[in-house]
Amino acid sequence: MRKLSIFLIVFISTFLISCQQSEYSYDETPQGNLDALWTLIDQRYCFLTYKEQQLGIKWADLHAKYSAKLNPKMSRVQLFEVLCQMLSELRDGHVNISTSLDLGRNWSWKEDYPENLDIELRKQYLGTDYHIGSGLKYTILPDNIAYVVYESFSNDIGDGNLSDMLSYLRLCNGMILDIRGNGGGELSNAERLSRRFTNEKVLVGYVCHKTGTGHDDFSEPQAEYITPSNGIRWQKPVVLLVNRSCYSAANTFVRNMNEMPLVTIIGDQTGGGSGLPFSSELPIGWSVRFSASPYYDARMKQIEFGIEPDIYVTLDDVLAVEGRDSMIEEARRLITEKKEQ
Repeated sequence: MRKLSIFLIVFISTFLISCQQSEYSYDETPQGNLDALWTLIDQRYCFLTYKEQQLGIKWADLHAKYSAKLNPKMSRVQLFEVLCQMLSELRDGHVNISTSLDLGRNWSWKEDYPENLDIELRKQYLGTDYHIGSGLKYTILPDNIAYVVYESFSNDIGDGNLSDMLSYLRLCNGMILDIRGNGGGELSNAERLSRRFTNEKVLVGYVCHKTGTGHDDFSEPQAEYITPSNGIRWQKPVVLLVNRSCYSAANTFVRNMNEMPLVTIIGDQTGGGSGLPFSSELPIGWSVRFSASPYYDARMKQIEFGIEPDIYVTLDDVLAVEGRDSMIEEARRLITEKKEQ
């Protein structure tokens, strides 16, 4: 028999926002591992009430449903499959099991929808002599519109990178900021970039933290603001290109940019992933990651299942064959229209 220790520790920038530890004892049997996982989610997962409402599931019923699939002599592979099936009911990309066998995951937030991104086509717009500033790639299109690609918030960007980029692009009529396919990364990068698009302190959303084992045991909502950067700030129209693969920190960035007055969001609904992930371990030694702190938008609306764009635009396959990205072209049209107003 082993103890299941749950360490809920996370840092944002240099601040520790939550630290809790609980201990439960479970047998190192298939049933013991399922019991441990079920209890962990039941007591610490932050979206159970919301997912039950949205998906029509009852977490209490799933314990019996998946326990019926167990037997004492089942292999590790079989146990892994059953546990992953139970977690997949939550449809959360932040919930997974990591083992030497495989990484259990649910990527339905992007796999069930059109990609709306052609990487090779995007490279054509960037050309060959584009600038690279850490994680940022940027160039100036022939109609004097800035085109910026940020592929992952895991790629660090510094204030120097941002100031140099905005200085280089300062004479452009507007900016297309393309984060399609950005699966997230560091929230600090999302905040740092957001600060370049406002001249005043802006309420962008809220975050709560789990305070107990009940499904709805949360702290009072903590307001989140974006404050203006001390460096160069962008003062012209911005079109933010998004798709279903914008997840986690990228989803939070879209939430932030949704409150900026000069920003228009176009593309598809984002993939979501608004829960801050935490980690634990099962008796068998497998690592479990789950969402423990929910983020909301400025109106306290859930963004776990994504954020709708201001304008829905899809990738036109016919235009793509001709070497044109319909989403980028629509962004160019919008910026040109705003300039002429």
